[in-house]
Amino acid sequence: MQFSDIVGQTDTKEFLTRAVQTNHLAHALLFDGPAGSSNLALALALAQYVNCEAKQANDSCGRCASCAKMQKLVHPDLHFVFPVANLGKGKNSETYLPIWRTFLLERPYRSLPDWLETMGGDNKQGNISAEEARNILQKLSLKAYEGAYKIMIIWLPELMNVTSANALLKVLEEPPSQTLFLLVTNQPDKLLITILSRTQRVAVRAFTDEEVATHLRQQKNLDETTARRIAYLADGNLAEALRLSSQDEKGAGMSQQHAWFAEWMRDCYKQDLTKLVKQADQFDGFPKETQKGLFEYSIRLYRDLFLWQQGAGELLRLPDEELAFVKNFAKVLTTAHIERIVADLNKAAYHLERNARAKMILLDLSLTFSRLIKTKL
Repeated sequence: MQFSDIVGQTDTKEFLTRAVQTNHLAHALLFDGPAGSSNLALALALAQYVNCEAKQANDSCGRCASCAKMQKLVHPDLHFVFPVANLGKGKNSETYLPIWRTFLLERPYRSLPDWLETMGGDNKQGNISAEEARNILQKLSLKAYEGAYKIMIIWLPELMNVTSANALLKVLEEPPSQTLFLLVTNQPDKLLITILSRTQRVAVRAFTDEEVATHLRQQKNLDETTARRIAYLADGNLAEALRLSSQDEKGAGMSQQHAWFAEWMRDCYKQDLTKLVKQADQFDGFPKETQKGLFEYSIRLYRDLFLWQQGAGELLRLPDEELAFVKNFAKVLTTAHIERIVADLNKAAYHLERNARAKMILLDLSLTFSRLIKTKL
């Protein structure tokens, strides 16, 4: 991965290359960007640039032996740690490294659900174990084989528990010489304060609609109209835009989420208990990340509904079907209703994250919403 392969982010690219050229590169960088941003791509490009044997002013050469290995993710001084699902005792990042390389080489703009589905753990949650965090020091204890730096890329370190985060902290406090840690996060607020204090933050903004559309035209050969429509729906999330572009022109994945949500809300309004129980059973059979995605979608749509009620409809980024639902449902709910519903959805997402039974969570929400919608607030 070269910096030139990444759309936009000119200031960030200049900051990183200048830090290397002036020998002011921190031993640990935190690439902080929203889901679907270029934070992982920038980390990969920096890893290649640091060990390039013929660095250019603004990029790696892309031709030397180091670059050739980096581009295939097989450089002996490049190491990865990433979340894995608990599919078997003792399995960690090293076990899934061949699949991980293929996953990243296909495209570097990725999300956790993409990865869990690829590794066959889409019905489980990903995490980084304490044992894996402790293995980092073992991997980096030897001298660099070929390059100037040993490089450890940690994807989504926020999925470490307290034990594994403390193990990582010890390594960051006393890093081996000529070692570079590149942490790639979407939720820095979930990291230990002590880890944040020992890393230099690299702020990575979301893609603009124009950048997403440009990438889709160049990489997916989409026409201008389709590329701009998908870019608008993705709202700066290039991983989501690429997912939508691989489906039909209407974005089947997003439509399926809306269809499920709209049916759920209509059945709550009708107080159709038979259908609500069936929906809870259906929800229970979805992969864990799909369940979480549906709750996130529900919260996001209620946010849009609130904006519509407050006269800020120009801020909405919705296709016609979803916009029509928002307009109609806004006539039924008050601001107080929305506040209560969003609070309940956030609480449900919290319990789902902690492995409460999905069927019971959704059924409880359904019964609560059925009563709430009919109550005057």
